[in-house]
Amino acid sequence: MAMRRVVAAALLACLLLPMASVRGRNITAFLAGYKVYKLYNQYLSETKVCDEINSRESVSMTVLVLSDDAMSTLASDAGENLAAIKNALRLLTVLDYYDRKKVKKLPSGTESAATLYQATGDAVSSTGSVTVSDLGDGKYGFASATPGAKVSTCTKEVKTMPFKFAVVEISAPIEFDGLFDTPTTSNLTRVLERAGCKKFAALVASTGVLKSYQSAMDKGLTLFAPNDAAFQAKGAPDVDKMPSGDLVSLLKYHALPAYYPKTSLKWAKGALPTLASTKPGKYVVSVKAQGEDVSLDTGVRKSRVADTVLDSTPFCLLTVDSLLMPSELYTAAPEAAPSPAPVPSPADAPASSPPAPLPADAPSSKAADHKDVKASSADASRAVGSFTAAVCSIAMASLL
Repeated sequence: MAMRRVVAAALLACLLLPMASVRGRNITAFLAGYKVYKLYNQYLSETKVCDEINSRESVSMTVLVLSDDAMSTLASDAGENLAAIKNALRLLTVLDYYDRKKVKKLPSGTESAATLYQATGDAVSSTGSVTVSDLGDGKYGFASATPGAKVSTCTKEVKTMPFKFAVVEISAPIEFDGLFDTPTTSNLTRVLERAGCKKFAALVASTGVLKSYQSAMDKGLTLFAPNDAAFQAKGAPDVDKMPSGDLVSLLKYHALPAYYPKTSLKWAKGALPTLASTKPGKYVVSVKAQGEDVSLDTGVRKSRVADTVLDSTPFCLLTVDSLLMPSELYTAAPEAAPSPAPVPSPADAPASSPPAPLPADAPSSKAADHKDVKASSADASRAVGSFTAAVCSIAMASLL
């Protein structure tokens, strides 16, 4: 009986393991079950703050949500500007866990906590923090860390996972003077020059591609700007000698017609179209992410996404370490052939008899092509699958 329980537990663990591997924090999917937070959830998606929340699964967090009425007030205060709303939503994402029990036990009845807004580096001084206070009678609230800030009380604990994750509804938005100040994109060439991308700035201005960027900004645009060193790097094309049409395509290839902050790029799947894409599957780029490192793969070469220069929803400007070279304009450099082995002189060559003829049924010495390799892999996979099935059958039989 004990052995049967052990086997059953092992089988159950094997079944649950794949399920556990796909679980993860998904704030928008959770809030989709609450109609009262529909507008708040919508702005989480439009500003991509949801990706910032989901990507910090290992961080204790309290998300302060607003009802549709309260969210409408916030959006109006922000002038319906997505970049400003993004600041406010980041401020409502507290990087620590809080619930009624924890707040009641605070030594001084209040404490300061960092937020996503503070973590971005956009906040001035301590304005990116909030204060959490015990209000007595089982009530508690949150406020901006700025002096004289109004407290927004907790009206409902929507979800609590002690010391890991909480979703708490508050009565009103948390705001302060300067929260809705956002960077300007009115002079993109100047922003590029300050970021060390003077060559790129000059090219987009002289070719007229700058106008294509500007017309797409309001709808959503992600721009990957190579720094000046990228144009001098080994293997970089001589852009000054390129045909004008190819140069325009190259520059448009450095922009996605959608809003993808660096955190959101990690979640991007498949081939992404660029401003140069005129047909499906043409002038596309894919994202390779490993931990905090994000790279773009053009099919010719990879380029690391370095820094965020400007994030003003729905426009994002990122720098890359090298030029993005599309396969439509360039081909991957062939690998260098191995150096030939030195041929011995006739005097040094040892005497040898001619090789004996192979038997008629001997296998050919010709290397297997890719189909043979695939067939071998398939055979191996079937063998593993058969072995696994056999093990499972034996395990199940032991339970009967």
